[in-house]
Amino acid sequence: MPDTAQPPPDALSSPAASTEELAALRAEIDTLDDQLHALLMRRAGIVARLGSSRAKGEGPALRPGREAAILRRLLDRHAEPLPRAALVRLWREIFAASTAMQASFSVAAAVPPARGEHVLHLTRQHFGADTPIRPMTTAGQALAAVLAGEVAVATLPAPEPEEPEEAAWWVRFDTQHLQVTARLPFLMDPGGAGVLVVAATPPDASGRDRSLLRIELAGDLSHARLTTLLQQAGLPMRGLMIRRSGAEPVALAEVEGFIELDDSRLAALAGLHVQRLGAYAEPEPA
Repeated sequence: MPDTAQPPPDALSSPAASTEELAALRAEIDTLDDQLHALLMRRAGIVARLGSSRAKGEGPALRPGREAAILRRLLDRHAEPLPRAALVRLWREIFAASTAMQASFSVAAAVPPARGEHVLHLTRQHFGADTPIRPMTTAGQALAAVLAGEVAVATLPAPEPEEPEEAAWWVRFDTQHLQVTARLPFLMDPGGAGVLVVAATPPDASGRDRSLLRIELAGDLSHARLTTLLQQAGLPMRGLMIRRSGAEPVALAEVEGFIELDDSRLAALAGLHVQRLGAYAEPEPA
């Protein structure tokens, strides 16, 4: 009778076959690495041309809205097994290197005792491993460094309802010379504590944004009444906090959309002194 016994499993996956497969896979990865490197060099060349182009003019090297739009486009076409967070980290390093190619760039990070490590972590994660970061004790010191031209941007803890008086930097924020331009992290867990980026240059729209408005209240305007006024003006609200510790109550409203300084909806809030503190790309869910 013919021998119908099957060869042992080990014979189907001999050491020689495994070695050949491993070598082939590594060779394929090497080829892809070379292609990735070639594309990175090509991208850097275009960034260098952009930095010296008259078409760009004197615009800022840092464009948070443009960066957010790029990340959203990549995330929309992304697929596993590479995690979304890893993709964002890779491109954040690319953005940081591109910005440094166009202009000197450094960050002042406000690191108060309660949230300092969190601010430093998100600042480093967002602006890259090689970006110089100067820790500052208070938000006021970090903002002063931006105003003096010592750093390009400052990172500050995002406002919280129960924060102490000295931590409420937004109450005294200089909207004439500074603007909020980004919120960190870009991939955010629900309820996660955020960090805001402040620059001496205006924010740029990403296509899906939120704006911050500081509103000096006339009299003792209630939370509910102010919410109604914002909605009637066509400003959908995402968050609102009111501080009443000063001479006059002041509110901080987070509203949907990119609000321009001359937005007609602001004029609809008659009797209220409204200032835009800035705008930033709406965070993506982690």
